[in-house]
Amino acid sequence: MDSFINFLNSIGRGVGKAVGTFYQAGRDSIDMVIKNILPFIAFVACIQGLMNGTGLGTLIANALVPLSSNIIGLLVLCLICALPVLSPLLGPGAVIAQIIGTLLGTFFANKTLPLSAALPALFAINPQVGCDFIPVGLALGEAEPETVEVGVPAVLFSRLITGPIAVILAYVAALGM
Repeated sequence: MDSFINFLNSIGRGVGKAVGTFYQAGRDSIDMVIKNILPFIAFVACIQGLMNGTGLGTLIANALVPLSSNIIGLLVLCLICALPVLSPLLGPGAVIAQIIGTLLGTFFANKTLPLSAALPALFAINPQVGCDFIPVGLALGEAEPETVEVGVPAVLFSRLITGPIAVILAYVAALGM
């Protein structure tokens, strides 16, 4: 009988420990969301609202669409979107990429632009992908302030380098389309 009671005690302790661990993980998750993610979401919503409300997003998109007609224009478009100063601003909500992508889709559907430019155009308008999440990702990883100071510019500048490379690779891949 004592062995049965010890067995039940060990199961009870194990279940209690598991429940306690999951409960604490849930508390930590909620705390992290409140401290790190919600303020970032508010910032992104503010930037997206400004871009949509002022019409600045549409203005920029209409100015950049003509660059998508050839590889040089796509590379220039990619470099503009990947500028380390602009990419964190273009990234939230991907407002510019959405508008340019919609306009380009219309041009591809009307056969104004060749279909072979679709893949490189996708890479050209999206080199900023992820740049808006860098500070949040580093905060979630509980990075030291020095790491953030070095990490954010490093990723932004790496996108400035890898973005045009992706456009060129996409252009080569789309040659047979």
